[in-house]
Amino acid sequence: MNALEKGAILVTGGAGFIGSALVWRLNEKGFDDIVVSDFLGTEEKWRNLVPLAFRDYIEADELIARLESDPPCLGEIGTVLHLGACSATTETDAGYLVRNNFEYTKRLASWAFERGARFIYASSAATYGDGANGMDDDIDSLQALRPLNMYGYSKHLFDLYARRKGWFKKIVGLKYFNVYGPNENHKGDMRSLVNKAFGQILETGKVRLFRSDKPEYRDGEQMRDFLYVKDAVDMTLHFAENTSEGGLFNIGSGEANTWLTLTEAIFDALDRKPDIEFIDMPESIREKYQYHTCADITRLLETGYDGKYRPLPDAVADYVQNYLVPGRHLGE
Repeated sequence: MNALEKGAILVTGGAGFIGSALVWRLNEKGFDDIVVSDFLGTEEKWRNLVPLAFRDYIEADELIARLESDPPCLGEIGTVLHLGACSATTETDAGYLVRNNFEYTKRLASWAFERGARFIYASSAATYGDGANGMDDDIDSLQALRPLNMYGYSKHLFDLYARRKGWFKKIVGLKYFNVYGPNENHKGDMRSLVNKAFGQILETGKVRLFRSDKPEYRDGEQMRDFLYVKDAVDMTLHFAENTSEGGLFNIGSGEANTWLTLTEAIFDALDRKPDIEFIDMPESIREKYQYHTCADITRLLETGYDGKYRPLPDAVADYVQNYLVPGRHLGE
């Protein structure tokens, strides 16, 4: 059964990067009975919402009370797409991350579970730490994981909690790998390299990459599973349209590429010759830096997802030429 047809759709973090892309894709599929929730604050992420169609907007600190009001004031919610979180891997306020990423998710998941709403939430590949204990999205492997930062641990806490509660029979957690694409301008230092490099090229003509501190990786050959946001939202909505599946799932391309490969694709999209400068990695992130990530998407494919995703050069070209160069958002 398609959960999207059961009632209204709640998208938390809906003004953010992946959240606004989800609303955009839902609009493309003909859905606009959508409630968006977020913390707009002083950032420019409100601009992501301007081209999108949705029924209502609610600030995140008011959402739970509105959902639990009697009688309910938001109507019947059939699907909850919970993308709202502090996603800064450099955030050091552990208490804030616990309240915002763990406690809030517990309350929202409990509400959805009790009412039979489909609940799909963003976990993170940051839960895997340096990958020494594998990147297996089987819930039986959770206890062995060792996140490297508090953001990753706040996500890991809820994964563990959901397993203890037995919720993974019905809910879905998605471990997003390195997602990039339109609508990330507001993210500051958490923007993708594609977004940062575009600005660096316009300003200086070159791109700066971190040197490697490990002899087994040459400079620029640290590797990531890069996934275009348009593919990430298709994978996400696959679980709203196929409600028989529950559990944790890696969301990635299943392919690791080097930072050099990604950077060269950016220069190609701008029809420029690559010019790369290597700089020292800051001490603040050196011990928490991941040198290789790659999503094992076997379990995703076993749910019936067709496995299609845009090759990296094509995705980078679409992002750079159709969004970064003209300064457009999704839906414009």
